[in-house]
Amino acid sequence: MPLNDDTGAYTVTARVLHWLTAIIVITALVIGILMDRMPEGPVVDFLYNFHRSLGATLIPIAFFRIYWRFTHKPPPLPLDIPLSQRMAAEAVHWALYAVILFQPLIGWIATSAYRAPIPIYGLFNLPPIWPENRAFSEWLFGLHMYIGWALCFLLAAHIGGALFHHFIRKDRVLMRMVSGA
Repeated sequence: MPLNDDTGAYTVTARVLHWLTAIIVITALVIGILMDRMPEGPVVDFLYNFHRSLGATLIPIAFFRIYWRFTHKPPPLPLDIPLSQRMAAEAVHWALYAVILFQPLIGWIATSAYRAPIPIYGLFNLPPIWPENRAFSEWLFGLHMYIGWALCFLLAAHIGGALFHHFIRKDRVLMRMVSGA
């Protein structure tokens, strides 16, 4: 049992932002993988549009989430966690913040440079934010894909760490994000 398990809990706002981000990111990743492996057609068109909508939704959430993180200190980890694990957790969290912010922006720039429409849930289109440049767009889409795989790795590390806390250490680190307890 950890020396100090009185680590507090995340606020309701932090928990909602965390789980909303998780749902959007994981859904966008799954759709991104699927749409890249399916033949062209109406289903793939729908997946691309939904993927773009999710990315556009994630941009303001990511900005607000980072703002919230800077203005609301998270609860500390238990005191007996080694410095190396604390540093790894901090590095993974900040890498996730960076990727979750920049990945949809790169997608928006790449789609703008390609001059494909960016419909948002069929309600309106985002404006292009980059001049048309197909070669640059293709390069950015490649980068977008590699960052997506890096995001999968970071998510595996994050989820693995949470499960390690819950099942191996048996502390409250995971539960303070799940239930606030």
